[in-house]
Amino acid sequence: MDRVIYVDNNATTTVAPEVLDAMVPFFCERYGNASSMHAFGGTVRHDLDAAREKVAMLLGATPGEIVFTSCGTESDNTAVIGTLRANPDRRHVLTTRVEHPAIRSLCQYLAKAHYEITEVPVNRQGELDVEFLADSIRPDTALVSVMWANNETGVIFPIEQVAEIAHAAGAVFHTDAVQAVGKLPINLAESRIDLLSLSGHKFHAPKGIGALYVRRGTKLTPLLIGGHQEHGRRGGTENSASIVGLGTAAELAAERIDDENTRVKAMRDRLEQRILESTPDCFVNGARDERLPNTTNISFEYVEGEAILLRLDELGICASSGSACTSGSLEPSHVMRAMGVPFTAAHGSIRFSLSVYNTGEEIDFIAEHIPRIIQDLRAISPYGARGEESRRT
Repeated sequence: MDRVIYVDNNATTTVAPEVLDAMVPFFCERYGNASSMHAFGGTVRHDLDAAREKVAMLLGATPGEIVFTSCGTESDNTAVIGTLRANPDRRHVLTTRVEHPAIRSLCQYLAKAHYEITEVPVNRQGELDVEFLADSIRPDTALVSVMWANNETGVIFPIEQVAEIAHAAGAVFHTDAVQAVGKLPINLAESRIDLLSLSGHKFHAPKGIGALYVRRGTKLTPLLIGGHQEHGRRGGTENSASIVGLGTAAELAAERIDDENTRVKAMRDRLEQRILESTPDCFVNGARDERLPNTTNISFEYVEGEAILLRLDELGICASSGSACTSGSLEPSHVMRAMGVPFTAAHGSIRFSLSVYNTGEEIDFIAEHIPRIIQDLRAISPYGARGEESRRT
């Protein structure tokens, strides 16, 4: 393959060169255990402290509120399970129908353990039903967990409003911000958020490193019990190289926020507009305004998403049909189903998610080839070019 055009950045991102450079010394030169008493390990401790400060700065938090984890899923599990263990008399959790599997599957597991789970619906545009959420909160609600931005559509939820509703009922508020961190300005010092999850590989740090923001004073029982690492909040020897990489990635993300929300957003909009203008029977899934600057999810009616992805892959274009954690399924994603996307379109939903490393030339290449791909696939579709059989049934 001569070239790869990568527009699947909500699944994972390339490690930034600056991040890799920062990490390399911690494999063979500065390999000391940061928890050791000797000076060789102590110098590594200083590097981890510096990384913690950089992550805190990106979030508008204090270093003491940052707990390093292995990934976003661990951060989510720590937030949810840790809150429930710290509040044993409350056995109700309020979440949404469109959460990432890291939350959704965990809540299904908790339901089997006799916790009550309420899932808040979304409308056709993927927007949260805040009134339903407010009506569903109860005196025994321990936790409200609502993602900051949806990983499939990019739709942004009114996090601060939901946090106020949660606090009014005495519940803890958690947000899975894995897709939002590095793409949206965040200032937790001026927020009512209690717990926030992030994952490094979504903003050009390596896989296998994440963090959990824990607002000072929030009651949370550790998920991993072991040593005294992370001030007793997460046992296990620190992943020094990746933590340093996360710190560098956070520093870069802070510098690139404006680029994400100007140049990257403009490329996203150009790709979206060209596809909609050149390809019949397609539409954008999700609200067009309150949305991540890098994400567009487009449904192409009467064709299969997997077939589109295979044709794109032949051209070296990497996109996805939804979350990388669920795209192995032949069923439409739970997000598309929750939004009520018609069956004839839900199967043909493609997500393009950009990064600061994409170029205008790449966007134009994708937009140039999409119409022919869709036309060819519709010509061999069992539903015909415009889905006549589907309409009859």
